[in-house]
Amino acid sequence: METRKLGSLSVSALGLGCMGMSYAYGATDEKQAVATLHRAVELGVTFFDTAEMYGPYDNEILVGRELKAVRDRVVIATKFGFRIDDSKPHGQNIVGVDSRPEHVKAVAEASLKRLGTDVIDLYYQHRVDPSVPIEDTVGAMAELVAEGKVRALGLSEAGAATIRRAHAVHPIAAVQSEYSLFSRDPEENGVLATCRELGIGFVPYSPLGRGMLTGAIRKPEDIGADDFRSQLPRFQAENLSANEALIDLLTAMAGEKGVTAAQLALAWVLHQGKHIVPIPGARKIPHLEQNAAAADIALSAEELARLSTALSPDKVAGKRYSDASLAMTNL
Repeated sequence: METRKLGSLSVSALGLGCMGMSYAYGATDEKQAVATLHRAVELGVTFFDTAEMYGPYDNEILVGRELKAVRDRVVIATKFGFRIDDSKPHGQNIVGVDSRPEHVKAVAEASLKRLGTDVIDLYYQHRVDPSVPIEDTVGAMAELVAEGKVRALGLSEAGAATIRRAHAVHPIAAVQSEYSLFSRDPEENGVLATCRELGIGFVPYSPLGRGMLTGAIRKPEDIGADDFRSQLPRFQAENLSANEALIDLLTAMAGEKGVTAAQLALAWVLHQGKHIVPIPGARKIPHLEQNAAAADIALSAEELARLSTALSPDKVAGKRYSDASLAMTNL
C-alpha cells in the first residue's frame, strides 16, 4: 500500500480506526477484532488509531497486545483529553474534558502501560479543553516528546486558530476531524487549508459517514439500540429516509465504476490530498479488505467533481453530532 507522511511519521495511505472493536457500536466480538487487526497488517496497513476513552481503556489494551509482535512495523496513535470517572457505570463515566498538563502526562503513562510499549507514536488531544490554554497543553505534550515517551503530536477536532497556536509551541504532525462526502466542515472552516499551509497531515475519521455511505444503514433497525449512532441526528428515521436517495445515487455511481459505494467514498477522500490519511473503522475482515482495496482506485478530476457535487453536504439531512457534542469541536 502507498505510504503518506504525518509530520515525521510514515504511514499507510489508509489507516484503521479501532474504536468500534471495543466501544460505541453495540456488541463487540474480540475474536473477530483480533483477526481483523492481524489481517490489516497482512494487507499493508501500518497506522492504527485508538484512544483512552474507547472502552474506556479496553481498546488500547487490545491494540497494544495484538500489535506487539509487529510493533516496529506499525504506527499507533492514541488520545487523551476526557475526564473519566471509573466509579460511574459504563456509558456514563465520560464526565467532561481535561487537558491540564498534569492530566496530559498521567494519561500518557497509563496509555503506555496499556499499549505495552515504551513510546506512543502519535499522541492526540482528543478534544480541546476551553479551560486550559492550548499552549499549556501542547507544552506538556512537548515535554513528553523530549522525554522520549511520544514521537509526534496531534489534535482532534481543533479549529484553525487553535491549530496555529499549538503549532507555534511544538510542530503538530496531524489533525484529526470527521471528513467524508457527507461531512466537509474542514473544507469550510479553514482547517484543511491551515494543515496544507503548515505542512500538517490530516486524518479523516468516519470517512464512510459512520457506515451510512456503505449503503448498509437505511433504517433505524439497521443499528442496535446500544449503538451510539442511534442517538445521532443523522441516524434518526426521518433523516435516514431523506438521505436514502443520495445513498442510491452513490451506489449507482459506484456500480458504473465497478466498485462498491464504500470504496468510491473512500477513494474520494484519498484523492483530496497526499497529506490526507483516512482511518475507516472495520470490525470484520471482509469490510477491512474492501476498504483497503479503495487505496488502488483512481478517480479522474471529472469523477471527483461529479461526486463532490452530487453528494454535497447541503443535500444531506441531519447533523453529524448532537448540539452538545458539536459544541466540543472547537470549530
